[in-house]
Amino acid sequence: MQTLTRASKELFRRGPDQCFPSLQALWEHTNKRKELSVDHWHPPQSVRPQVHEGRFALAFGGDQPFEMNDWSFAQLCRLAGVSKDTINRLTPQTACRVFDETLPIADKPVQILTAGESVRSIHGVAYTRLWNVDLLTMLREFATDFQPPQQAGLARGQGKATDEDIPFVPDPEPPRGTGLYAGEQDMFVFMIDPLGWTEIDGEAFAPGFFLWNSEVGRRSVGVQTFWFQAVCGNHVVWDAVNVVEFSRKHTANVHESVYAIRTIIERLVEQRDERRDGFSAVIKKAMETTLGPDSESVLKVLQERGITRTLAKDAVELARRKGRFTIFAVVDALTRLSAKLPHAGERAEADEKAGRLLTLAV
Repeated sequence: MQTLTRASKELFRRGPDQCFPSLQALWEHTNKRKELSVDHWHPPQSVRPQVHEGRFALAFGGDQPFEMNDWSFAQLCRLAGVSKDTINRLTPQTACRVFDETLPIADKPVQILTAGESVRSIHGVAYTRLWNVDLLTMLREFATDFQPPQQAGLARGQGKATDEDIPFVPDPEPPRGTGLYAGEQDMFVFMIDPLGWTEIDGEAFAPGFFLWNSEVGRRSVGVQTFWFQAVCGNHVVWDAVNVVEFSRKHTANVHESVYAIRTIIERLVEQRDERRDGFSAVIKKAMETTLGPDSESVLKVLQERGITRTLAKDAVELARRKGRFTIFAVVDALTRLSAKLPHAGERAEADEKAGRLLTLAV
């Protein structure tokens, strides 16, 4: 089993303005961002740095000068082969002269993405953009039962873990993360199915996934799916199994990744349904199958399965009151009794042994 920290790292690098309360809100934001963005294709020699209203700006194709954000300015520096740190120490006028001398002259154009009066990114012809909203549209169709985890900053984990399993460590400034993020440079989505719990090798797991992308070349596009046992207040995913990851760079065939990611998420949903249906069938059979004809025979079976005589006797008595010694009735009795045990370790051990009784119904 693995501990996944990708969502936790995203949480602590995001400001409140990059957090969204729902997938719909994130979709609306990214859709508006796409509608406001425009691609421009120009040869490098037509890209002209200028001083506009006392600040460094970029003009091309006869348009008015555009402001630059930190990311697009860094890309311009890489295109010119100059140090961003050095340029930042110069006056806007001197910086313009440096770029006049260093920007390349080439036949192939550069693609410049703008939004309003700002340059979002600068790329060569090899870069192919994948819009965030296209990925989210796919999610809205194929991941309908998934939702963000609990808002970060809560003390308790979401899922199987208890207070003893995940100690509370207060943060000086509780994070405001929702698991749904989009900033100027990239997008990150963390979603789970809180009703998708099922049994894997006798333990409870639920499905979840991470999805990421960048419209401006900050990172690849990718997805990571998994089955987890708990998500703590800092969005660390504990005890993950069946971890599957896919990523692709933004090159010519990047749009095919939407289909690939959709297929991976569809498979996660299919596994959830198969396991949930299979578990339901086991429960149904467990409700129909008896462990023995009388108290003594059932007590013997429980002790052979490693359950202490005291706990077994109490469980048999509790099941007898309900009138049947079915596997389900006995497991239910054991689970109710284990909840009263004083120590977390004892409770976990008793629950594990009780859960293994369900295999008798397979």
